[in-house]
Amino acid sequence: MVRASCKLVHALPKPNSNNSYHKSGVHLQDTFLGLLKSCSNENHIYQTHGFMIHHGLDQDNFILSQFFHTCSALGFVNYAYSILTSNPNPNIDLHNTLISIFSRQQHLSNDAICLYKQARAIGLYPDTYSIPFVLNAAVTCLITSRQIHCQAILTGLSNDVHVATSVVRMYSSFGCISDARKVFDEMRNKDVGLWNAMIVGYVKAHDMDTAKYLFDNMPEKNVVSWTTVIAGYAQGNQFSQAIGVFRKMMSVEGGAKPDEVTMLAALSACAHLGEHELGEWIHSYIIKHRLRRTVSLNNTLIDMYAKSGNVKKAVELFESMETRSLVTWSTVISALAVNGYGREALNMFSRMEMVGIRPNAVTLIAVLSACSHAGLVEEGRLYFKTMEEKHGISPDIRHYGCMVDLLGRAGYLDEAANMVKMMPFEANAAIWGSLLAAARNQGHVELGEQALQHLTEVEPHNSGNYSLVSNTYAALGRWSEARIARKIMRDTRIKKLPGGSFIKVKDTVNYFYSGDRSHSQCERMYRVLSLLNRESKTVLHEDYWGYEELLDVDNPQEGHL
Repeated sequence: MVRASCKLVHALPKPNSNNSYHKSGVHLQDTFLGLLKSCSNENHIYQTHGFMIHHGLDQDNFILSQFFHTCSALGFVNYAYSILTSNPNPNIDLHNTLISIFSRQQHLSNDAICLYKQARAIGLYPDTYSIPFVLNAAVTCLITSRQIHCQAILTGLSNDVHVATSVVRMYSSFGCISDARKVFDEMRNKDVGLWNAMIVGYVKAHDMDTAKYLFDNMPEKNVVSWTTVIAGYAQGNQFSQAIGVFRKMMSVEGGAKPDEVTMLAALSACAHLGEHELGEWIHSYIIKHRLRRTVSLNNTLIDMYAKSGNVKKAVELFESMETRSLVTWSTVISALAVNGYGREALNMFSRMEMVGIRPNAVTLIAVLSACSHAGLVEEGRLYFKTMEEKHGISPDIRHYGCMVDLLGRAGYLDEAANMVKMMPFEANAAIWGSLLAAARNQGHVELGEQALQHLTEVEPHNSGNYSLVSNTYAALGRWSEARIARKIMRDTRIKKLPGGSFIKVKDTVNYFYSGDRSHSQCERMYRVLSLLNRESKTVLHEDYWGYEELLDVDNPQEGHL
C-alpha cells in the first residue's frame, strides 16, 4: 500500500518544473485524469486532491466531477460531499453529479434528496438533469416524487422531454398509470424514449392491449420498443403474441435489429410454445451476428432445447459455456430430469458439487424431480433427508410435493400418505393431486377418495379431480361409482375444462378448444370432420358412461370442436 502511494507521488508533475504539462492545460488535465485511474486507496485520494488544488484544477467542474466519481468508486463518498459543501462557489452541475452518485446507491437515496433540497435552499435552480437524478432517488416515496414533479412544473422544466420521461417512469413505478399517461399526453414533442417509457408503464400494469396500441402508433421504433412488447407478452404468458411481434420485427426491412435481451424474451416464448424450429433459428442468428452470449441467454437456450426434447443439444451448449451460474447448473439438471435421464441428472449434480457450486432450493427440486422421473426412490430419500444438514436448506412444500410424487409413482402409497400427514405444511392441490393420481394408477380407491375429499376443499371447482376418481372406479369395473362421480360434477355444476390442441401451419400456431367456434375456418373444419366420421363408420357405444361428452360430428351446431 505504501509503495503504491509513493509511485503515485512520483508520477505527479513537480509544481515548479517547466515541462509541457504546465505549458498546456490540456496536457495537465489529461495527466490528472490518468492519475485518477491509478487511485486505489485513501492516500491516493488525498494526494490527488492536493495536486488538484495546487494546480487550480479544483475550479474545473469537469475535473471535480471526475474526482467525485473516483471517490464514489473507492467508497469515499463522504469525502466528495465534504469538498462540495466547502466549495465557496457551488453550482448546480456539481450538485447534479453528487445527486446522481447518491441516487445509484440505495442506502444513499435519502442523502440524494437532501442534497437536492440543499441546492434549492442556497438558491440554485434545478435543471433538466437535476429532476431525473433526484426522481431516481425518490423511488420509495410517492409524496416526495409528486413534490419534485410539482417543482419541475413551477420551474418550467416539465416541458423538457427528458424530464417528462423520468416523470412517466416515476408514476409507472408506483402503479399510477393514469398520472403517467396524463404527463405523456400533455407532451407535444415526444421522442422514442418517452414512448418507450409509457409502453413500459402499461406492460408493468399488465395492460398489454394498451401497450400494443401505443406501440403500433409509434412514429419511430427502436430495439427497446420491440423488446418491451415481446418481453411483456412473454411475461404475461401470451407466448403466441410474443412470437408474432418478434416475427414482425424480423420482417421489417431496415428496421431495428434484435439484441441479447430481445432474443432472451423470444427464446422464452419459444420454449413454452415448443417452437423449437424458431428457437434453433434464433440460436443460429445469435452465432452469425455475434451477439453477446450472456449467461442468461445461454441458460434460456438450454431451457428451450430441453423443452423441445433435444437434450443432446442442451448438454452440448452447457459444456461449451466458459462461465456457468447456479441457474445454468439447475437448468441442465432439470433438462435431464424431465426428459428421462435421471441418473445423468444426478451425475450432473455431483459435478456441480465438485466444482464448489452450492445448490439452492430450486436446484434440489430439480434433483428430486430427477429421482421421481427415474424411479430412484432410495436416492430421493437420501437427498431429501440431507437437504438441511448438508446444504442448509429447509424443505418447503415443493420438495415435499416431489417426494410424494416420487413415492406415489413407485407404489409406496402408505409412505406417501404418511408424508402428507407429517409434513409441517397444509398440503396444496398439487400434492393431493399427485396422491390421487398415484392412487388411481395403483387401484387404491380408498386413498383416492380421501385425496379427492381434500381436493374438493382446496379446489372445489376443478373437474380434473373428479375425472381421476371416476376413471379409477371405471378401471376397477365399478361403473356405478364412476357414474356417481360424474353425477356429482353435474349436480354441483362443475364444468369440465375443455380439451385443447394446437397445430402450426405456415409459421402460425392455431389453437383449438372443445366447444370453441371462434376460428375463422370453423365451419369448413366441421364439414371435414363429418366426412371423416362417415368414412370411418365410427360407432358410438351408448353404454359408455362418458358417451355424452364425445364429439357429435353429425350435428356440428350442438357438438364440440
